Amino acid sequence: MASHVTSTPHEGGDTKRAVDPAAPILLFDSGVGGLTVLEEVRKALPDAPIIYTADAAGLPYGTKTEAQIAARVAGLLGRMAERFHPRLICIACNTASTIALGMVRDVLEVPVVGTVPAIKPAAAMTRSGVIGLLGTPATIRQAYVDRLEQEFAADKRLLRHGAPSLVDAAEAKLRGEPVDQNAIAQAVDALRSQPDGGAIDTVVLACTHFPLVQDELARAFGPDVRFVHGAQGIARQVSRLVAGQEYARQVPDQALFTGSGDIPEAYRMKLAQYGLLEVHRI
Repeated sequence: MASHVTSTPHEGGDTKRAVDPAAPILLFDSGVGGLTVLEEVRKALPDAPIIYTADAAGLPYGTKTEAQIAARVAGLLGRMAERFHPRLICIACNTASTIALGMVRDVLEVPVVGTVPAIKPAAAMTRSGVIGLLGTPATIRQAYVDRLEQEFAADKRLLRHGAPSLVDAAEAKLRGEPVDQNAIAQAVDALRSQPDGGAIDTVVLACTHFPLVQDELARAFGPDVRFVHGAQGIARQVSRLVAGQEYARQVPDQALFTGSGDIPEAYRMKLAQYGLLEVHRI
């Protein structure tokens, strides 16, 4: 599935510059949603060293203010860039990207890839002309999303709903816990109950967490609804920006979580399935 993905090196930067073969690609999300992006990046670049950073202490982003998100994301990525010297940073979070991407690019001298809701491919897919968009409250209210709608779906009907409870459902599923079916039903009902909601045939998953519960959403929406999200498009953009670079994985790929406390063993086992063999708190 295609996605509207944005990526540009820092002003004056050169994505073809020589880089340390051991330099990692740094993927960043508020939680584990970015693993859906990591999965596609691994398919495209299996030899690339990876560091996955989850700001678990700041979760959820979708209920925070724009100022809080921008300051937190820019600060954390600044420290991560200084510590790990990544060849590229991927903000695998729609909320963080729609709010903080410009600020991060202004302050970091490293290529940065962000992701925004996949409205363009959804507009090309829909047959009924009615598109549902599920994101966090912070994402769906952004002017950036308004501009995407005006540019790519002006002749469609885009129905939005902020569903922060789906973030919790996705995090629980990754831990091996039952998915809250009420959260799934409420998200679906919130879209279906809007004017023309019964005609929705395409749903944009505008949060990288949400593909983790796509199967549950698909059962609730029914067989006539298709889903689109940005993971494959992000991976293509990352691949383009690092084309021709060499890789040498000198240490195991790792997942870093902000916050305190033990990381459950079920979590560690699931992360290992994504190739993240070391898990630490930072």
